[in-house]
Amino acid sequence: MTDFFHVRTGSTVEFVDITDRIRDLIRKSKVTEGICTVFVPHTTAAVTINENADPDVVRDMIMELEKIVPASDNYTHAEGNSAAHIKSSLTGVSETLLVDDGRPVLGTWQGIYFCEYDGPRNRKVYVRISS
Repeated sequence: MTDFFHVRTGSTVEFVDITDRIRDLIRKSKVTEGICTVFVPHTTAAVTINENADPDVVRDMIMELEKIVPASDNYTHAEGNSAAHIKSSLTGVSETLLVDDGRPVLGTWQGIYFCEYDGPRNRKVYVRISS
């Protein structure tokens, strides 16, 4: 079964920790051993797994992505959001997690982030949990 939830972002570029929402969906699914796929159906957003203990990690990631793919760089895409499309492709629109003992398998410091690159917007995150 596929479920989804909304994420409302407030900035042009923003990482939103969605770890607890994913944990809740896994718990509600009653799947104890399996796979959880998290998918973002947007061309200017993404999902990633990284450290969630120190907020400076997210700030550093955003800062470096801005350097690698600046907002303005003579892009030809008419909508003016080419940088967001590129960042989405670099980060990726899905993550696959193992489910063990009814919980996502994550490292001690890992969290799951929705990555906004063209906000603020109201976005969807799809989640499929299977045994």
